Amino acid sequence: MTTTDTSTESPDGITTEITPLEDEAELVTSRSSSGRRAIDIVVRSIVPIVLALIVAALILLALGKNPLQFYGAIIENGLVGQNWENSLVMMTPLLLVAIGLIVVFRGQLWNLGYDGQFLLGGVVVAGLAPQLIAATSPGIAYLVLTLAAIAVAAAWTIIPAWLKAFFGTNEIITTIVMSTIGVGLTNILIEYVFQNPAVRTPQSRAIDPGDMLPYIPGTQVPIGLIVALLVAVIFQFVLSRTSFGLRLDVFGSSAKAARHVGINSRTMTIVLFLISGGLIGLAASMDIFGQWGYMRTNWNPSYGNAIMPFVFLARLSPVGAIPFIAFYSVFATGGTIAAQESGVSVDFLQIVVALILVFMTVTEYVGTKRDLGQSYLPDELKDAMRKPLNALTGRMRK
Repeated sequence: MTTTDTSTESPDGITTEITPLEDEAELVTSRSSSGRRAIDIVVRSIVPIVLALIVAALILLALGKNPLQFYGAIIENGLVGQNWENSLVMMTPLLLVAIGLIVVFRGQLWNLGYDGQFLLGGVVVAGLAPQLIAATSPGIAYLVLTLAAIAVAAAWTIIPAWLKAFFGTNEIITTIVMSTIGVGLTNILIEYVFQNPAVRTPQSRAIDPGDMLPYIPGTQVPIGLIVALLVAVIFQFVLSRTSFGLRLDVFGSSAKAARHVGINSRTMTIVLFLISGGLIGLAASMDIFGQWGYMRTNWNPSYGNAIMPFVFLARLSPVGAIPFIAFYSVFATGGTIAAQESGVSVDFLQIVVALILVFMTVTEYVGTKRDLGQSYLPDELKDAMRKPLNALTGRMRK
């Protein structure tokens, strides 16, 4: 068997011989490296959830509860029978909020004003939908009010975006402040502008059940889920296959590099905030039209807080976020009922989310140290472990 050598000549006239065996070795090495990276990503994404569930099980044991029974109840109430439909209904706004956060996070910006943006977008839909549907048709109302919710939520990000772009103001502070104002403004609008005169409780008029979003055929899941999945696929393509996605990655990795290649940092900052807020407004519209039909004062689902860890576990990937959001939807839907049945506070679910965030941070820290070829153990701990190990080795040699 013979092999044929190939040669390439560089611009400076130097000829380099490359054999097929070398090409094959490089290919194998590349595939091996890619495989290790894939395994590493999976481990870093799954391990925090597993560790959080283990610690949560220990907490349940300390409370005198059976963790296996509790987790079994979550699966039963989140998946078994028709319960999977309830989980998918909840998944719709969660996924859209997650994509809104992914877009802005990839630019190394923080939009923590999701509560105010979501509620303002939702109150526009809930407050105006009954009258607009009566005056036109459900289809027109869906389109007009969804666009209105997107516009309102996006507009609520303009002030933080402008302050960040032109003055370098910390967007974490400004978005939280604007969110607090938005939550208060939503309550005022419900109580004094959109109040349902037929009830004493401060709430908007309810959309007629027949005028809500239609269901996916054969299910009780509104078509808002299809919208959310399509948005995830579209933004996955935009962020990974377009020049905008490339500019966003450059901008997110280095502001200096972005300026060097001609990216306007101010414009990019404002655009990212507008897109993020708009997607959160879309989530509000799909949630009101698909699930609730009205809004009450002091109602705040806090979807952003719930899905924050899963956004990072998905490596800021819109499509990658789908299984994580599905997991949380089942966990939250079934967990709420499981907590009530077992006598555990519903706040226990937020503790699990917080544990996932903690273990995600630890896993990232450990993984980063390992990638840099450094030990993540403190020197004192390494010395403490080395002494008894050396002593044990000496005894074995004797």
